[in-house]
Amino acid sequence: MKNKTLYDSLHNSWDGLKYTFKTQRNMKVHLSLGIAAMLLCWLLKIDLQGTAQVIFAISFVLFAETVNTAIEKTVDLFMSTYHPLAKIAKNVAAGAVLIASINAVIVGGLVFIKPLLMALSKIF
Repeated sequence: MKNKTLYDSLHNSWDGLKYTFKTQRNMKVHLSLGIAAMLLCWLLKIDLQGTAQVIFAISFVLFAETVNTAIEKTVDLFMSTYHPLAKIAKNVAAGAVLIASINAVIVGGLVFIKPLLMALSKIF
């Protein structure tokens, strides 16, 4: 179905994001952790470059999760019974989310470790 207007395109995109958030537990987890990371950026007064790196890492994970959901639903649409290739497609898509998540953990570690250690040294 072709979108007739830019509004239609944006509305459909928003519907897809809402669907993913409402139905995918991991999307809720990723979004919650992303919000926590942004709060940490604010609390630790992370500079603009570090904050941008964190935003990009969060976006990458959320993007991967939405693509994973789209692949899973497309496979489900065409496969009513178990098929080993369907399993592979779903596992590979989930693997992409894992790669994005590992990337986010590494970026978060690189951005937050020094400011966290400095903040903790002031407390203890």
